[in-house]
Amino acid sequence: MGRTSQSALPVNARQSLEKLVAARRGADVLEPEVPTQSRFHAMTDFTTLPGYQEIRVQRTAAGTLGIENPYFRTHSTRAAATTVIDGRTYDNFSSYDYLGLNGHPAVPAAAKAAIDQYGTSPSASRVVAGERPIHLDLERKLADHYGQEAAVAFVSGHATNVSTIGALLGPRDLILHDQLAHNSIIMGATLSRAERRSFPHNDLKALDQLLISLRPQFKRVLIVVEGLYSMDGDSPDLAALVAIKRRHGAWLMVDEAHGLGVLGQTGRGIFEHARVDPCDVDIWMGTLSKTLSSCGGYIAGCAALIEFLKCTSGGFVYSVGLPPAMAAAASAALDVLHAEPERVQRLRDNGALFCAVAREHKLDIGFTTGLAVVPVIVYDSLVAVVLSQKMFERGINVQPIIHPAVPERTSRLRFFITSEHTDEQIRRTVKTVAEELREIGDSRAILKRLK
Repeated sequence: MGRTSQSALPVNARQSLEKLVAARRGADVLEPEVPTQSRFHAMTDFTTLPGYQEIRVQRTAAGTLGIENPYFRTHSTRAAATTVIDGRTYDNFSSYDYLGLNGHPAVPAAAKAAIDQYGTSPSASRVVAGERPIHLDLERKLADHYGQEAAVAFVSGHATNVSTIGALLGPRDLILHDQLAHNSIIMGATLSRAERRSFPHNDLKALDQLLISLRPQFKRVLIVVEGLYSMDGDSPDLAALVAIKRRHGAWLMVDEAHGLGVLGQTGRGIFEHARVDPCDVDIWMGTLSKTLSSCGGYIAGCAALIEFLKCTSGGFVYSVGLPPAMAAAASAALDVLHAEPERVQRLRDNGALFCAVAREHKLDIGFTTGLAVVPVIVYDSLVAVVLSQKMFERGINVQPIIHPAVPERTSRLRFFITSEHTDEQIRRTVKTVAEELREIGDSRAILKRLK
């Protein structure tokens, strides 16, 4: 009888032989451990995530209080000064369409023409699929707008900040940002592995002191601020920031997501508002989803910066290019912004009217400049949520902003003003806020009524 090969043995016998050989060689043989369902249940059940449990607690509490979820409502029309939800028309103050360009005939027409010529997708990253003229046209216009050498468009506004900051800075560098900086700025700083410090909101003396203390310890330093802060509707002192960055040898990055189309007499942004040469800012960032009625983000700056990002930024290199229709829509919207500055003036007038009427009704609107973003601060999260629901019941759509998005004592309703709102809408809305706020009272009064 010939020799039997190991592979011809039954499976159980072969495994036993392998263990015996290993043991004779002095190897430690460990039986494979089969995890039990009960032991690892918490690691595989998504409902055990701490964040999920917090969501469930909030929703249960809201249900007990008879409060509807104010988020994720289904709208059956485009974002505008009015909207339709479940067949009812509402005055809408929850849209970034600051200049009404989402409904301008030139914008969807440009998007449709781009689809006819280029299809709905570039079908790969621009590194792989190559360039399309529509991308280059948009980037040239954005660069010209900021007086810069070049610009690059990303498919996501959030990813623009994350992947730009993540690509530019490293472990030997320092990032200083305003305390109210957007999540995308903080995530970009985290990705970079640079040292990150925040300074109190718009406190440039504190920023200067941080740089005096920390600048010698780091190679490169980036200061990041926003042109118009989306929670408070205020702006930083850009001229002072330019002086600080020069004094300490730092880069200055300005996030103009909410500033473009809003700040400055013709809506060019914070540099026009502050009368500062845009070339004094190293990195201009913005999104295409607010005033420009599209989707995505962009960076404008010197040619070396843009070339570097197009070769190293993960959000550009490893992501599909901006859809042609979105690039065309943004390009057309930028043209309308430049051609029709009267839209900016209407927006400014509407913001001023909202603030004036709010002050007449003794509402707290914080430090807003009255340009597009106006908070009505009600101090208490429960009051903010109940007030939002009462407004909705009266035909006005506005969202509550509560802790942890803002500190608990600064909970608010956040109103986005557009050039398309009417005087009647604004006056009626502010009057309704004041009436309902008096009726609601504070959180103790709300809870007492439920007993």
